[in-house]
Amino acid sequence: MNDPATSLHTLAPKPIREIDTYSDSRDILAHSKREAQLKGYSDWLICDVDAHHVETVSWNEVVKYIEDPVLRDQADTYHKERTGAPPYGLNGDLGMRYQDVGGRIPHQSDRREKVETKTTHRDVVLTRRAMDGLSVDHMVLFPTPMLHLGLHPQPEMEVALAQAYNMWLTDRILSEDDGIVTLVYLPFNTPEEACRTVERFANKKGVIGFCVTSARHKPLHSNEYMKLYRMIEETGKPIAFHAGYHWQDPSLQTLPNFLSVHALGFVWCSMVMLTNWILSGIPEKFPKLKSIWVESGVAWIPALMQRLDDQYLMRQSEAPLLKRMPSDYMRENCWYTCQPMEKSNMKALELSFEMIKADTQLLYASDWPHFDFDTPGVIHDLPFLDETAKRNILGLNAARLFGLPTEKRQNKFILD
Repeated sequence: MNDPATSLHTLAPKPIREIDTYSDSRDILAHSKREAQLKGYSDWLICDVDAHHVETVSWNEVVKYIEDPVLRDQADTYHKERTGAPPYGLNGDLGMRYQDVGGRIPHQSDRREKVETKTTHRDVVLTRRAMDGLSVDHMVLFPTPMLHLGLHPQPEMEVALAQAYNMWLTDRILSEDDGIVTLVYLPFNTPEEACRTVERFANKKGVIGFCVTSARHKPLHSNEYMKLYRMIEETGKPIAFHAGYHWQDPSLQTLPNFLSVHALGFVWCSMVMLTNWILSGIPEKFPKLKSIWVESGVAWIPALMQRLDDQYLMRQSEAPLLKRMPSDYMRENCWYTCQPMEKSNMKALELSFEMIKADTQLLYASDWPHFDFDTPGVIHDLPFLDETAKRNILGLNAARLFGLPTEKRQNKFILD
């Protein structure tokens, strides 16, 4: 048999000369699929805990689910009479496509690849193509432009669009494939509506938890959220905090380019929220409530552990609910997604994995189709992990956390 490295090179698909918004996901991910087959992990259970679709491509469908008849009519009129405008109601830097890397990787910003079938929703088709290319059994689907919705100047608009999106997603997308799941968007700026979301969607097919988009300014330890946390805890499902960059944050406005705001923005909102989560004693108030911290990599976690432990030992009276060190809660009550995983210093990465108990607390995430997405190979190829740890991180940790089947899915779907 040929050497695996030679086989990988010899059997690799032809390279794509240019990626655009019409590029086929199967072509882009052909190398990833081949790698999984040659290295032997294509038959492992793999759960992708952070993947995205561009929900605005289907925004005409989404806005039909807006419950307020006035807003629904406005949205319908807006899309009928305007061309080239941002989707109705959304905020954020929709006209600043920095993640396209100067137009060199535009595929993730506007998914226009060709879909032939008329019987299956195109978002289901595109998600299945990504799942097949990444050898994934379960893919957690997040929106993309809506990640900025928590900064909308009208809290009622966040509620209206979030509920419309949740209804559309569960009705049109999750209902078609058991492998496509989601953490339902919580309109967190309006706590009573967030509670209503839990009541409405907790038992919907494909809903495995709840999501707060972290680019916002609400203190998550406020008393107004205690009812929400209790409700989520009682469902047995986790709450996730999905980070995002936010260039309009006063502390980030000093950064001169997208590289710097992308490097710090995701980490910054995760650090602020997790600090409040731990020091305000949320894990003690709700010991069965599981939290996930999404899309900030892993390098920031050990630094925050050390900083909080150091300060806590000097000022324990300011965190009176804690019965253990802050880092103990961070490694035992929290889960983290790996993407984008910092690989420039393997010794530092190995220590980070050890400090966060990665073999039980780390979850594989691709962040597909964004420019910095990671294939399962980023975990499989780590030299300091044994096979048990690799299998846990790539799929079994997520299966246990979300209550998903721990067996590899058979006959997952038929690709168009």
